[in-house]
Amino acid sequence: MRTVAPSWQAVFFDFDGVVADSTEVKTRAFAVLFAPYGPTVQAAVVRYHLNNGGMPRHQKIRHCFETLVGQPLAEAGLQRMGQAFSNLVLDEVVAAPYVAGTLATLQHLQQAGVPAFVVSGTPEDEMRLIVERKGLQPFFVEVHGSPRAKTEIIENVLGRYGYLPERCLFIGDALADYRAARNTGLRFLGIVPEGRPSIFPEDTPTASTVTTALP
Repeated sequence: MRTVAPSWQAVFFDFDGVVADSTEVKTRAFAVLFAPYGPTVQAAVVRYHLNNGGMPRHQKIRHCFETLVGQPLAEAGLQRMGQAFSNLVLDEVVAAPYVAGTLATLQHLQQAGVPAFVVSGTPEDEMRLIVERKGLQPFFVEVHGSPRAKTEIIENVLGRYGYLPERCLFIGDALADYRAARNTGLRFLGIVPEGRPSIFPEDTPTASTVTTALP
């Protein structure tokens, strides 16, 4: 078994597809949410969602209404749709199994005294509730989500704790995660499910199992 790299000052985790195997939960929710607008719109929304992993859901919902449904969404409507989405996914994400290697990695980090952080595109209050309900609070120093961008969150954590970016690792499964790591100078590991092609640039370290030991 790979061991925790002792040089990491901190490790940052995306959540869906990295901690919890819950990416399909979010895809189904977008399909359900936009089903009333017909199968063509529904299929286009799902494609947009899949092509923009890591983007905050409110941005996706607003974009899909404006460009695919053709109905600009007022703030109140956006909040209603966001709440409907949350109602569809919350219990399923809490019940979702862990991605392979996640719990062992979190346990190793805790034992080694290496702080771990969640940096997600999920709304922050919802993300914290999910972490609490899954019993993961002891493993994470802080849990962060939207509306702040991932780059902003990481920069804030680095500044407050004085971590050196090159000695921190970000584990993610989306290009938004990769870009946030590049923007902030963090090392990056892309999680790619077994049998699927990598979406990351060719020289990006990837694994199908969550680990802090880069290949």
